[in-house]
Amino acid sequence: MGSGIWTAAAVNLNMWIGVNVGVLLFIFGVTNALTNLVLIKQLDIKRFVAEVLYILFFSYFVDIFTNLLTAMGVQHLPMLVRTLISFSGVICFCIAISLYQRANIVMHPNDDTTNILRFLYLKGNSTAAQIIDFIPPTVVVLISFFATHEIYAVNVGTLFSILLNGVLIAESDKLIWPSLKHNFKAKNIDEG
Repeated sequence: MGSGIWTAAAVNLNMWIGVNVGVLLFIFGVTNALTNLVLIKQLDIKRFVAEVLYILFFSYFVDIFTNLLTAMGVQHLPMLVRTLISFSGVICFCIAISLYQRANIVMHPNDDTTNILRFLYLKGNSTAAQIIDFIPPTVVVLISFFATHEIYAVNVGTLFSILLNGVLIAESDKLIWPSLKHNFKAKNIDEG
């Protein structure tokens, strides 16, 4: 029923050029981690290394869980059930993003990008930050479409994610463990 837009971009590139989805997600993550250094206007090696390590494990586990869910036959469940599973997954990862963006110990590079955009450039607006962060993978899906004439891994779950990620994260900030405040790390950015 679709996946997150970054994963959908990786799937579409996979179908076009044949590179493993996990490898593509890793490449996207490293590119995002480098972009984050540009956005914060400083060389933060600890942040970069932490994000690369995070994406290394994340991209590997995406492949594992994709294979697991396929082996369980999730793709053969009724469409309504798959849609509910997809929406539930988006809600769960938005809650998780809200929690770990506020804790800000180590993050997926894409989520750090939205945090940086949100607090340094968009006056705290998580929805606008999420939409901006979705532009590059959307462009990748479109370019892949023009090359293959097919779109993969984009469906109602993807649309739900694109439209509601920022809103769900913002609401989770208010409703799920509201005493946990944002611990955004951007020391000396305005000074330098």
